[in-house]
Amino acid sequence: MKQLVDKAKVLMEALPYMQRLMGKTIVIKYGGHAMTDEALRASFAADVVLLKHIGVRPVIVHGGGPQIAETLEAMGKQSTFVEGRRVTDDDTMSVVEMVLGGKINREIVQLVQQAGGSGVGFTGSDGGLMRVEKKFINGQDLGRVGDPKHVDPYVVMAAMDAGMVPVVAPIGFDSTGLSYNVNADEAAGAIASALGAEKLILLTDVDGVLDAQGRLISELTTEKCRALIEDGTIKGGMIPKMECCMSALRGGVSRTHVVDGRIQHAVLLEIFSDDAGVGTVLVS
Repeated sequence: MKQLVDKAKVLMEALPYMQRLMGKTIVIKYGGHAMTDEALRASFAADVVLLKHIGVRPVIVHGGGPQIAETLEAMGKQSTFVEGRRVTDDDTMSVVEMVLGGKINREIVQLVQQAGGSGVGFTGSDGGLMRVEKKFINGQDLGRVGDPKHVDPYVVMAAMDAGMVPVVAPIGFDSTGLSYNVNADEAAGAIASALGAEKLILLTDVDGVLDAQGRLISELTTEKCRALIEDGTIKGGMIPKMECCMSALRGGVSRTHVVDGRIQHAVLLEIFSDDAGVGTVLVS
């Protein structure tokens, strides 16, 4: 009997969050270890389908850097990076489209369907979803790397209205129709802003944002975040993630989260809790 009562308590504790999120859009950037570990893949898909069944409108934007690197290595082609962005020539872009727009996108759609949901895959070309411009970093040409400039969320919204979970590969297109490789965090942030999402969640392979003593910071304001970047507490690969989160907040997203995707059911644990959760929430 106690186990049944405990289950009822868990459901009642979750009720306010369900009510608050019903009908709201949540964009989840799916990447890192959560994409390669079988138990984590299954728990992620279950989280997304549960959200869908309680009335939340989840959207998945996925990465695939390790899988792209593995394919390129098998072809005898080495990757070069500039501030975390893969320099993408024409041959590399062909691999990016094959791996992201093909293999990985289909696999995630299948994961959602195996968990009891209905998934549908997109790239930035579908319905003019993501228009980009060529990206330069400190004046350096990265090849076919794109910077999201305009997102038309019509096809994503239509899929959600039809009861499906959109799964978006971060491939954008310029005004001439040429395809570009887009950083998945940036793509997720741009899509979240265009959708007016309630939340943007970035799944990572770290605990979240850490303070100078290495302790997890559960909640940050944008002002404090900028200060931690300036004093060097936030550094390395966490800087572009936080910049992406701050950009999404400016674009109208209510709350952004950097979540440890190495924990099973990380998405549910973070959004159904006002306590520490399993990551860092950034608010305006």
